[in-house]
Amino acid sequence: MSEDKKKPAEGEGASLFTPYVEKEGEEYMNPQQEEHFRNLLGSWKRELMEEVDRTVHHMQDEAANFPDPNDRASQESEFALELRTRDRERKLIKKIDEAVAMLDDHEYGFCEVCGVEIGIRRLEARPTATMCIDCKSLDEMREKTMG
Repeated sequence: MSEDKKKPAEGEGASLFTPYVEKEGEEYMNPQQEEHFRNLLGSWKRELMEEVDRTVHHMQDEAANFPDPNDRASQESEFALELRTRDRERKLIKKIDEAVAMLDDHEYGFCEVCGVEIGIRRLEARPTATMCIDCKSLDEMREKTMG
């Protein structure tokens, strides 16, 4: 992997991307930054959609009526796991679409709780983030104490 490329965080898409290089005095979420995130989100969504297509084809190709109950149970278990994974990806695609809508409205990159900048690096690590790290940390602490 070259020096100027890096991977998004675990579970955040597998494609390589070039991190955005901020210029001194540059306005936050200017058109170049918005375009950077539009491309990042679009690539990630395409990858997820391709994975969904592969799963559908795999399940169609592999579907068999095994006479042995153990073989049939193994296949059903494998398919159930794949479907759960695809369901998580479907929810992630919805979040990606919401992030793109926020980009369209020029609201992307700002915390939905306190309104501060989420930050370029945090958004590159988690492009669907809607909270700054402080608000997200407080939210997680509240979840732990409540549940």
